[in-house]
Amino acid sequence: MATVINMPRLSDTMEEGVVASWLKKVGDKVEEGDILAEIETDKATMEFESFHEGTLLHIGVQEGETAPVDTLLAIIGEEGEDFSALLNGNTTPKKEDNSANVNEVASEKTPSKTADVPEGTIMVSMPRLSDTMEEGTVASWLKKVGDKIEEGDILAEIETDKATMEFESFNEGTLLHIGVQEGESAPVDSLLAIIGKAGTDVSTLIEAHKSGSVATATPSEKTEAASEKVTKPETVQVVEESTSSISASGRVFASPLAKKIAKDKGINLSEVKGSGENGRIVKKDVENYTPAAKVTAPVTTSASTPSLVTSFAIAGEEKTEEVKNSQMRKAIAKSLGNSKFTAPHFYLNIEVDMDNAMASRKTINAIPDTKVSFNDMVVKACAMALRKHPQVNTSWTDNTTKFHSHIHVGVAVAVDEGLVVPVVKHTDALSLTQIGASVRDLAGKARNKKISPTEMQGSTFTVSNLGMFGIESFTSIINQPNSAILSVGAIVEKPVVKNGQIVVGNTMMLTLACDHRTVDGAVGAQFLQTLKTFIENPVTMIA
Repeated sequence: MATVINMPRLSDTMEEGVVASWLKKVGDKVEEGDILAEIETDKATMEFESFHEGTLLHIGVQEGETAPVDTLLAIIGEEGEDFSALLNGNTTPKKEDNSANVNEVASEKTPSKTADVPEGTIMVSMPRLSDTMEEGTVASWLKKVGDKIEEGDILAEIETDKATMEFESFNEGTLLHIGVQEGESAPVDSLLAIIGKAGTDVSTLIEAHKSGSVATATPSEKTEAASEKVTKPETVQVVEESTSSISASGRVFASPLAKKIAKDKGINLSEVKGSGENGRIVKKDVENYTPAAKVTAPVTTSASTPSLVTSFAIAGEEKTEEVKNSQMRKAIAKSLGNSKFTAPHFYLNIEVDMDNAMASRKTINAIPDTKVSFNDMVVKACAMALRKHPQVNTSWTDNTTKFHSHIHVGVAVAVDEGLVVPVVKHTDALSLTQIGASVRDLAGKARNKKISPTEMQGSTFTVSNLGMFGIESFTSIINQPNSAILSVGAIVEKPVVKNGQIVVGNTMMLTLACDHRTVDGAVGAQFLQTLKTFIENPVTMIA
């Protein structure tokens, strides 16, 4: 019997996967344990093993395609077996099962009569004023119900996800209804206002809109041209001449901001070509406007020859390339965004004397087959400091704070597509050499995309080191559910004061980012002091 294979969840945070490559093709025999495909998750590219045997009858996700977890990935069964029923079962619902219910629900929800929009009445919807805008907030209304509206008047100031912008009316008439009050938010395309003839009763329209029996029109679509084309032929003419920024009456179609910038720069808008809807001039058109080269009349004086003054602009190619975001980049964006915007971060800095650490490392690495890095020393020192300051080794939840008795230090590793955090388990119980070997092994797996999800889970604290790139000091975003992350800078040779004398020393900056929900300033400061003591006295860490 044919078996449906779904997109597996190969990591705890995976929501969708990309098929990097198929190692089997339709018609191939599949044994239990065979590798079917390589799946790119949000953390790594992993081999996906078959738990079934038979013939690969169907591939549901092609190489390079993305699919959510638990969607149809492949079908395995007996050679020649008919699997069409499985495909239908996964793609279309059975019509006979719910057709009666659908009709019944439709009859309940559909009004007996759809409300008619009175002639000359425009339903104005919440505009999409930025590429990422999903809802808008009315910061202020510049018109009130009953006011006369002219085309080009500013109706309101709309706060988007990026800025507060003026919203211009594309219609004329009377403001009959305001659908979103000042300070309120509404999704894009929801009812913002109604404009029409003075005295028009719009109560039935409002009720019909609430019940979903009448749709709003986005102003940028110029739906007023369709609704008023009999009584206002000049509006139709403007739409037909959408490539021009100037109407038949001579009015220049430009956004308020574009008009302001043009006025400040002394630019004649009639010379600017609009790239907005229906040829409307927008901000970028004015900012990118370059006057055509002009030759002035010859300038002569009694003691000079005629000369030409020419203005010109440098022409060059403008090119933008779009690269599809990998699953890893999506996961990094989601995880760090959630951390930054939910955890109240604060930062503490401390400078560490590295002279003793440098001497100790040189002595340790002189032992055959032994290699310890400064980062290994920092990781070990963090583990020992966490044991003395358990408040830092915690995780926040809405109802409790989790105190971890185990200490698992995550070490941030840069890979081609982003950042992964392998975890050194029970770090406080390991020696410097054991930590070094573990970090090198995990980092190698991460860079080769061979690291397993379990090797990147369970950290209670994280270390991020950019010292090898010459970065002296930086701040990191907490790797939740950790309560803190340590940023490690480069070792810098500089003048320092020792015993009242200025001498050449070696120092390193450490920055601790803390989640203020679990770690207070004094606790973070005490942790850094303990950490500094361990690093400056490496003999205390040798075990």
